Amino acid sequence: MFVRIAGAQINQVVGDLAGNRDRILQAMAWAAEEGADILALPELAVTGYPPEDLLLRDDFISANLDVLHDIAAASGPMLTVLGFVDRTDPVTSTTLEDSVSRSAANAAALLYDGEVRGVYHKVHLPNFGVFDEERYFVPGRDPNPVWSLGEASLGISVCEDIWVEDGPPLLQAKTGAQVLININASPYHFDKDRERIELLQHQAATAGVPLIYVNLVGGQDELVFDGASMILDSDGRIVYQARQFAEDRFWADVEMGFSGLTGLPGVPEHQLRTEKAAPPPKSDPRLSEDAEIYAALELGLRDYVRKNEFPGVVLGLSGGIDSALTATIAVDALGPDRVWGVSMPSRYSSAGSVDDSAELARRLGFRFDVIPIDDVFASYLTALASPFAGTVPGVAEENLQARVRGAVLMALSNKFGPMVLTTGNKSELAVGYATLYGDMVGGFAVLKDVFKTRVYRLARWRNREEELIPQVIIEKPPSAELRPDQLDSDALPEYDALDAVLELYVGGDESVDSIVSQGHDPDVVYRVTRLVDHNEYKRRQSPPGVKISTKAFGKDRRLPITNWYRPK
Repeated sequence: MFVRIAGAQINQVVGDLAGNRDRILQAMAWAAEEGADILALPELAVTGYPPEDLLLRDDFISANLDVLHDIAAASGPMLTVLGFVDRTDPVTSTTLEDSVSRSAANAAALLYDGEVRGVYHKVHLPNFGVFDEERYFVPGRDPNPVWSLGEASLGISVCEDIWVEDGPPLLQAKTGAQVLININASPYHFDKDRERIELLQHQAATAGVPLIYVNLVGGQDELVFDGASMILDSDGRIVYQARQFAEDRFWADVEMGFSGLTGLPGVPEHQLRTEKAAPPPKSDPRLSEDAEIYAALELGLRDYVRKNEFPGVVLGLSGGIDSALTATIAVDALGPDRVWGVSMPSRYSSAGSVDDSAELARRLGFRFDVIPIDDVFASYLTALASPFAGTVPGVAEENLQARVRGAVLMALSNKFGPMVLTTGNKSELAVGYATLYGDMVGGFAVLKDVFKTRVYRLARWRNREEELIPQVIIEKPPSAELRPDQLDSDALPEYDALDAVLELYVGGDESVDSIVSQGHDPDVVYRVTRLVDHNEYKRRQSPPGVKISTKAFGKDRRLPITNWYRPK
């Protein structure tokens, strides 16, 4: 006897209840045509993930329940497991400052033949990093319910439940579940796929039953969901692993015996198969390290533009590596017809800043314009001549050029509709080597979580088959070109040394003493960490960007702007 289990990792949109319903129904129709006994869909597939404070609106929860019942009414003789927001008994959490009443559950519904046959409430609510589920949800109280599917028995759980040792899936297996189904909205960070595989192989082998893990895919604000769903057998071997960073539908036949359990809720009348099972599908090869990160950036940008209904993007091109890589990712994500590059030379710009940008645009095929800013810059200097009289030109005059460029890009955005992309990287943002209301202007920061050394790696990776990014851009010393003969190294340590310290201080929350003890130059460590601490106010005003690390600026790393603590 076997069960044909199907999965659909779909790209949902938060709040698009009608569109989400339609994508779910399409997946159900496909799975039924494939003869599936079970279809598993992602966590909160009805609402999209994460809905955040939409969950505080009763009308939103009501609308999501209406959609769930529409989907249930369309269900046939195939069990569909999908995520939604359920109502539950309210719980009030009280602190010294406030009390929040919660009455929603992160839930999985079991739909069959026009009805909701069962509901499971997520037991373990993550409340770390980008997760804030304790703000919204009441935890489930029954960790080990088991449902019937004909003569087979199933255990259903939601995302974090399977990351907990001896959590609901293992309890369900001990109770008699023969198949474990875990539905997810598990956001990407680098190396997450390896972590998941190790976890799921351990859980399936420990439980001794097959496991299907279905994940969301797509971009939602700064989060990217990478899919990579999988089916594992009772020994923890991967039967199938779905594509990364793309929608995918898949099924596999899972052998099992009779459960011997009686009186279970669910679908006791379902007839299982006894003919020979089909061979498992073939998985796509896993992406390399740089390919994985590039795909995350590409998907994150594409979905941010698409889901926020921008017609395209516009960005400033300096002739440097950051803007070149950003433009290349934009073309890959959106197509050249939706990308507009603008060079805005001033008196300090090199010829290469324009010529190299023009060559990049020619190779990638996107629109390119040159809008000189020196006259505008000169008019600013004239207007400020009186208050600036008697002072030495410095950072204020340099940053004026960046702010003129920001104003030009925003004018193009206002006039024609494309969203402005900022092009700075994580190294610069960490130490404040960026201009508020200048090169930080924009709606989305593709490289916000990408250190400078990784920027070079990604550019070389993208050029592996064809030199799209001119080699001269990759090889030239980085410079803001805001004063004569300026180089980044005038103000910052070399990027190899800078990024090594930032990885420990920002990424690992390590102390200054710990970083120095690992052999890093004390002067570099003190200088870099002070710059990081001093520039929180800038980062708080930066646009969202794709999260690819475990400690991205924003929801992952939350420090007070007003903060006098400094390591000795």
